[in-house]
Amino acid sequence: MRELYADIIIDISHEKLDRPFQYRVPETLAGKLETGMCVAVPFGAGNRLRKGYIVGLGDVCKFDPARMKEIAGTVRGESVVEERQIALAAWIRKNYGSTMIQALKTVLPARQTVKKLERRTIRRLMGREEILSLLGESRRKKQAAKGRLLEEMADQETIPYEWVTGKLGVSAQTVNSLERAGVLRVESSLSFRNPVKVEASREKEKTLSQAQGQVVEEVLADYDQGQVGTYLLHGITGSGKTEVYIRLVQGIVERGRQAVVLIPEIALTYQTLLRFYRCFGDRVSVLNSTLSAGEKYDQCERARKGEIDVIIGPRSALFTPFPDIGLIVIDEEHEGSYKSESSPKYHAREVAREVARLHGASVVLGSATPSLEAYYRARKGEYRLYTLGERLTGGSLPKVYIEDLRKELQEGNRSIFSRRFQGLLAERLERGEQAILFLNRRGYAGFVSCRACGHVMKCPHCDVSLSEHRGGRLLCHYCGYSQPKPPHCPECGSPYISGFKAGTQQIEEKLKEMYPGVRTLRMDGDTTRTKGSYEQILATFGNREADVLIGTQMIVKGHDFPGVTLVGVLAADLSLGVGDYRASERTFQLLTQAVGRAGRGELAGEAVIQTYQPEHYAVTYAAAQDYPGFYGEEILFRELMGYPPASHMMAVQVFARDETRGAGLASHLAKLAGDAATDTLSIQILGPAPGSIGRVNDIFRFVFYVKSKEYDTLIGIKDFLEEKIPSWQLSGESVQFDFDPMNTL
Repeated sequence: MRELYADIIIDISHEKLDRPFQYRVPETLAGKLETGMCVAVPFGAGNRLRKGYIVGLGDVCKFDPARMKEIAGTVRGESVVEERQIALAAWIRKNYGSTMIQALKTVLPARQTVKKLERRTIRRLMGREEILSLLGESRRKKQAAKGRLLEEMADQETIPYEWVTGKLGVSAQTVNSLERAGVLRVESSLSFRNPVKVEASREKEKTLSQAQGQVVEEVLADYDQGQVGTYLLHGITGSGKTEVYIRLVQGIVERGRQAVVLIPEIALTYQTLLRFYRCFGDRVSVLNSTLSAGEKYDQCERARKGEIDVIIGPRSALFTPFPDIGLIVIDEEHEGSYKSESSPKYHAREVAREVARLHGASVVLGSATPSLEAYYRARKGEYRLYTLGERLTGGSLPKVYIEDLRKELQEGNRSIFSRRFQGLLAERLERGEQAILFLNRRGYAGFVSCRACGHVMKCPHCDVSLSEHRGGRLLCHYCGYSQPKPPHCPECGSPYISGFKAGTQQIEEKLKEMYPGVRTLRMDGDTTRTKGSYEQILATFGNREADVLIGTQMIVKGHDFPGVTLVGVLAADLSLGVGDYRASERTFQLLTQAVGRAGRGELAGEAVIQTYQPEHYAVTYAAAQDYPGFYGEEILFRELMGYPPASHMMAVQVFARDETRGAGLASHLAKLAGDAATDTLSIQILGPAPGSIGRVNDIFRFVFYVKSKEYDTLIGIKDFLEEKIPSWQLSGESVQFDFDPMNTL
């Protein structure tokens, strides 16, 4: 019988995840072990039994067999949560490619040492009469601080320690002396930090429409019958998807289980949390990157101990260590932020389905503009599709105008705003209504170039142009390099060097110039860097303290402002120029979501799309809010070209400090990928070639793509390449895998 070996991580709660250690699998456990299981193993010189988790099984011995230790046995009933997390990490490592340590660090909650929050209370140990007697004595001795404390203790059995040392001004030494005398006792208890700081009154439960009620009823009925699955909720903007999520979560919580609600942007946290808090109070919490290390740790501990039922956050919230998840909701499931851009490059939608499988949970995906992947699977019957086609306010979708900027220029309008938008905005300001102005870019200006010779200011470390920001500085958005804007062109010496393409700051200035007295708010990467800035901007606009909200993509995703009756989209077709097979899909989604922000209250809404490509199908279908029409046209292109979701694609990305070695490694791996395929007709290899941005921060980038209809075929090629990569003797090179990439390198 062949020997079996297990790779085991010892004590995963340790601050630093060490390498796995290999152990022999005894015959008594052969066939009984699985990845993720908890086992007892002898560890260290004294062979003390330690708890460990299996992260891999195989028949290859990596060390001296004579010195190999055996697994002592399995540990049952211990840490089911961690077993599931280890199993999930192994699944991610297999399906997306990375080291096991990278996968574990992705899945496991914050492990850094965090100071626990301690609450201290002073408890009276004597009766009121005895305390009053001591009070009289302290007054005679003129012990003022002790007297203040005894006076409070005469009326209260317990007092917060911080209040005594702070408000009363009593020193710790005085408190300790009274404790030694048996007058009081200082009691300590650990407390969890709670990042939820909202004040919301419980609101009256809303009546669901027939379509909403059907979704809730059928999903919960399936759950009760043990038929958990994946559901796609395709609802137009304003159709009440969030209310459906809330009712489904209520149903799952009433059944004694927990729910995870994923949102694509931190900017959406405040509004989403407010609506859930009205239903679940302190039993709901958040997890996102704005939290301190202590707050993150405490939310994980609260979840583990069953002190919360619902967690809200971006894709990382999927790894909250709940003991018994019953439902995972992914709102705005089409968003690219659900795909990790660092290794392992997992997609939250697929990982959510694996988490649901491990827990026996349901998954609900929701969007007004579903990803082609989700809609494709729904059409094939893999997901169950529900459609919400009416706005709950009783209103209709906004009237949309497509303005051709080429025609505007020909007719003498050199403004960044079309004449129609200028007129509609003036009407809104006069009537006291609100507007949203969306710009599909970030920064004060785009590239900076010389009008005399055409020289473009570029980053010395990356193959990208520098962007001009306020204060006259040029900034690289990839590596952070910055320099002052030169007064003259460094190539020809001409003074005619300036930035092009408007940014949010420039638009804000132009608005104030054209409409004196207009109250504006700006929401972009520059104004939302500090903690709480999202909430502050959204709350200010929601309270009608501003007339126009100007911003980049984060302002068009899921926000609900009843006072907004006009949306303007500037540079609508900018995203069509990106050399990416998803460009049309992204543009359609962006425009549909943007115009959907208008008319969500009782007043009718209008939207203006300004574009240089008014005839493009992504623009025309978005203006008509026609998702099926767009899907029908786009899927034909994907099927013809073999792009996801009609086929699968794996990007093999090579990063190198030396350009020649990087190109050589990319070519070598591309040849190996062809050799690895059992059926060469089942795959197609594109490249290798330099990345669209060939160098970032002095690191050269190369990529090739492997296409196949079968995902498992790509996994097999990835496994083969991972085995062969060490033979290259890497020196400053690294390789990453990206399955069904959201962005081309």
